[in-house]
Formats: sequence, structure tokens, C-alpha cells
Amino acid sequence: MDAVTTTNPIKRMFVDPHYAGYRYWHIIVMVFIFGSCGTLALESVQELAVRFATAFDWAEWITVVFFTVDAAANIFFAPNPVRYLFSFWGIIDIVSVAPSYLMLLNLTAVRSTKVIRLLRVARALRVLKLARSAVNEAEGAEERIRNPILANLKIYMIIFFAVFMMSSTAMYFVEGMLYTDDAMELGQSAIDAVTPAGEMPAEFMPTDPISGNDITPDKRFFTSIPTAMWWCIVTMTTTGYGDMYPVTVGGRLIASFTMLCGLILFAILLNIINKTMMVLFFGEKLPD
Repeated sequence: MDAVTTTNPIKRMFVDPHYAGYRYWHIIVMVFIFGSCGTLALESVQELAVRFATAFDWAEWITVVFFTVDAAANIFFAPNPVRYLFSFWGIIDIVSVAPSYLMLLNLTAVRSTKVIRLLRVARALRVLKLARSAVNEAEGAEERIRNPILANLKIYMIIFFAVFMMSSTAMYFVEGMLYTDDAMELGQSAIDAVTPAGEMPAEFMPTDPISGNDITPDKRFFTSIPTAMWWCIVTMTTTGYGDMYPVTVGGRLIASFTMLCGLILFAILLNIINKTMMVLFFGEKLPD
């Protein structure tokens, strides 16, 4: 990263990785990211969503305000604000707040139930902001020289959590949302509306939107994000209990991606452990 010559402490908080304020600010950003992911996961549990609806709303908008300030500062203090806005980091900053603002505007285009669900789940993309922390760790030459194992482990945990959160949320959205309470009620209402008077309406059966196969009650595993998280951790660690598995085409594609990421991350972890053992038992110096 280019050297920062400014003496403005506020600007240095956003542009100078060697400044203490920069590190403290990014720790706060990470706290908000983890908190936002936790809130999103708990909000997908129907009982909690009803019981703590107000608390979830407050938590969401406090988070949105914080990320808005962070995004605005990153754009304002960037050497080229327009270029930053359309850069990878700028797009992530916008994506982290856009879903909430779109829901707030209540535009006609976002009033449908499916779009609202998509926007709610899209908040999980905030986890991509962790990529900046991973890059900062990778570029932190001083810490890598002082404790390269810890630096590598931090990067690994950041990447692991990002994949874990996004895979769990994606599985819930692609498969679990097909049989949420709201989806079941909406589907049953549609059947009731076209059933002739005096006849017993058929029972609504959710189906895979791609293959058209029915999703029977005994195959409805992903009822919330926390439930999907259990499947995800089992899949990423290659444990494979088999107690939960996707039955839709979209769910299986996500499962395939999760398995591949799990294998890659496992290989990276083995490499870190190998280097650690070399240092502990043989006193070898790790390469930068």
C-alpha cells in the first residue's frame, strides 16, 4: 500500500494501515460484521423473529448507519472517490447497505414477498467486508515477521467464516425459504383461491423451482440459517453425517461449492499446522 503522508487523524483512520486508529476502526468494523451476521441468522428462526422483531429492527438500522458512515468515509478520503466507488472495495461498501435502504424505500419493485426475502438474505454479503481485513493481515509485514503463524491463522479464520456464513445463508435462501411458514401459507392460500366452492382444497407441496420435484416434509431440513450452519460446518469439515442434505438443484450446487471450499481450506490449515510443527520441533524459520 502506498505511504500515507496526511497528518489528519480522521483520514488516517481510513487510509493508513500503519496507524493505530486504522486498526481500531477495523476491529469495530469486524465486530459489526459478526454482529450483523449473528442477527441475520437469529432472525431467520421464526419464533425469534416474532418475539424480538423490534430488537432486530433496531440492531439492523444501527448497523446500517455504521456501515453507511464507513462507506462514506472510505469514498470521501479515497485519492480518487469515483474510481473507488466502482472498485471492488467500493462495491462491497455499497452492497453492505443497499438491501436495507431498498427495503426502507418500499418501492413497488421490492414489495413482492420473494424480493423482500432476497434483500433480507442479501445482507449476508456484508461478510465480504472481511476480505479487507484479510488483505490487511496479508500486507501487515511487521506482524508477519513477528508472528507469521498467527497472521496466517487470522487470515484462515476470516476466510473460513466468510465461506461458512455465505454458504449457510445461500442454502437457507435457495432451499429453506421454499418451505418457511410464510411460503407455506402463501402457497396454501393460492390453492384455496382456485379451489371450487364445496371441494376440499389440496395440500400445498413446495417444489424445486428447477426440477419441479416435490419437497416432502421429511426432506425439509433447512428451516433456518442456524440449522443450515450445522449442515455447513459438517460439510466444510468433510465429516458428512448425512443427517441433512439438499434435495433441490440449487441446493446441490451450493453444497458442491461448499465441499470444494472445505477441501481447499482444509489443505490450507494443514499447511499452517505443518509450518507450526516445523517451528516448534525443529526451530526452522518460516519464510515470509
